[in-house]
Amino acid sequence: MSDRTAIFDPSTLEVVCTGLGFSEGPIAMPDGTVLLVDIKNQCLTRARPGGACEVVAKIPGGPNGAAIGPDGRVYICNNGGFEWAEVPLPNKQVISVGEYQAKDYLGGSVQVLDLESGKLETLYRDCQIGTDMMGLGPRTPKEVPSPSVLRGPDDLVFDSTGGFWIADFGKSRPRDKDLTGIYYARADGSSIREKIFPLDGPNGIALSPAGDRLYASLTFRRTLLYWELDGPGSIRPNPETMDGAHVLRAGLPGDLDSIKVDEQGNVYALTILPKKTPFCNGGVTVVSPQGEILEYFEIAIPGRFVPMPSNLCWGGPDRKTAYITCGGSDMLVKVRTSIAGLPPAH
Repeated sequence: MSDRTAIFDPSTLEVVCTGLGFSEGPIAMPDGTVLLVDIKNQCLTRARPGGACEVVAKIPGGPNGAAIGPDGRVYICNNGGFEWAEVPLPNKQVISVGEYQAKDYLGGSVQVLDLESGKLETLYRDCQIGTDMMGLGPRTPKEVPSPSVLRGPDDLVFDSTGGFWIADFGKSRPRDKDLTGIYYARADGSSIREKIFPLDGPNGIALSPAGDRLYASLTFRRTLLYWELDGPGSIRPNPETMDGAHVLRAGLPGDLDSIKVDEQGNVYALTILPKKTPFCNGGVTVVSPQGEILEYFEIAIPGRFVPMPSNLCWGGPDRKTAYITCGGSDMLVKVRTSIAGLPPAH
């Protein structure tokens, strides 16, 4: 057994609020509130410390990931919408699950919301410049006659220059699903480039503390990948792989949702359906920059199942309070960690 200090303190795990649809994309705000997107209820919600929640803005489609940009606005990955199913559990709890593309699917997009005015605008729906199958080289318009269309943007992360990376999870249907990739875009809507293609279900996306590694989670492959960066939006070639990728860790204990990074560079992967059943709890798998699993933290709330935790962020004066969105389990919870979270770029 390792004598390493535990990262999560289970004794501090508590529910912040309930009554959410399918929560994702938490953002800890300076005033102690937490913004989060609710995919099922198609809105941006603010959770207050006392447990009250209020709708900040309606976001039609499927708001899936969120981050504060360099201009103070909220940048939102919109997956276009799911068909929802309600799954009853033995404890009379009902889990909301979104899997297939909605019948009224609005298309994937990246949107931006001004918190003061409430104005919502769409920045990107497609990308005019694609990549070759090696994943690194831009193609000319002649080689790519039609743009790459955003299908189901899932999450985004800003770098220190104001650019941001986007993981497009795609959409699935009963007998087929999209093949998608990763994009790099500017916050002013002036530029978006497909940087990595193809990938099987890229979900979470994050940057290392130095900004020299880009991490992504592949949900169904239970794998964390990374790419070395040599500048904003620039991937350093890796001659051993087709798209420049390195495997950080494969064979994690469950399917993977979003990811975050702490100030020491460890990757926190939201781990769902570890037993391939909703009658269980998911958790957070912490992986070092060298690929070692440091800890698995089960999200165990008495009397409730949390099979599909979706994302986390850190808040509080010391950035050691982790807020975890519990997906279809309708809750936002919080827990203390011994390592501070990496502060967002903006």
